[in-house]
Amino acid sequence: MAVVAPAPEEGGPVLAVEKVDVRFGGIHALRGVSLNVSAGEICGLIGPNGAGKTTLFNCITRLSAVTAGTIRLRGQTIETLPPRQIIRMGIARTFQNLGIYAGMTVLENVMLGAHHISGGRFIDALMRPGRSRQREQEIEHRCREILADLDLKDVAGVPAGSLPYATQKRMEIARALASRPIVLLLDEPAGGLTHGEVGEFGHLVSRVRTTYGVTVVLIEHHMGLVMSLCDRIEVFHLGQNLARGRPEEVRANWAVIDAYLGRSR
Repeated sequence: MAVVAPAPEEGGPVLAVEKVDVRFGGIHALRGVSLNVSAGEICGLIGPNGAGKTTLFNCITRLSAVTAGTIRLRGQTIETLPPRQIIRMGIARTFQNLGIYAGMTVLENVMLGAHHISGGRFIDALMRPGRSRQREQEIEHRCREILADLDLKDVAGVPAGSLPYATQKRMEIARALASRPIVLLLDEPAGGLTHGEVGEFGHLVSRVRTTYGVTVVLIEHHMGLVMSLCDRIEVFHLGQNLARGRPEEVRANWAVIDAYLGRSR
């Protein structure tokens, strides 16, 4: 089920982070961080723990406030918008710790990703119950299609908490896709997976990019996955940009080797 994502401004990045600073009291978590991500790209963010990667995701999704700098989605400034509006504009996210509802079915969990589409308008449900039911049926149909695309069709009615961890990770991506994102942010998607599951997950992310036309930005510590999957890599260190480039360029960058990969010349 192919979905064509809206195009960014001609010649510009779909997601642009410009000189962003973040302070938490006396802690300077991000210092002048910049990031440009092109439409359809898979961009990896790497760096030691505490480098500021998740803080940047929190800024993009408005879970953390930006002290200075600008964040733009398709040319529109978003760093002061409420989180719900960020989802409506086309940014979806997964988290390091799975936020699943264990007692709900896989389908119900995925449908939660489309809650902003249904709107949840209580008065509308009272005054136009038929229309509300139709909207919910449309959302359910779309979510079932996503589950089929991600090989989750057979577990649609299974309680999410009873599934293997790797399947729950796949379900979380399905839920993110239900929001119809332009940009998909994945925070350590391979964390907790076995070696074989990591490879399968990489293929899944690549397939999602192609099928749904989304731009993917991922934070990941599994270097094999990052190097094989990403078109471009951004390296963070101590809350700042350290390096950027194609995987082979980053792999050979001595500043990255010294600061992150732990080898010296």
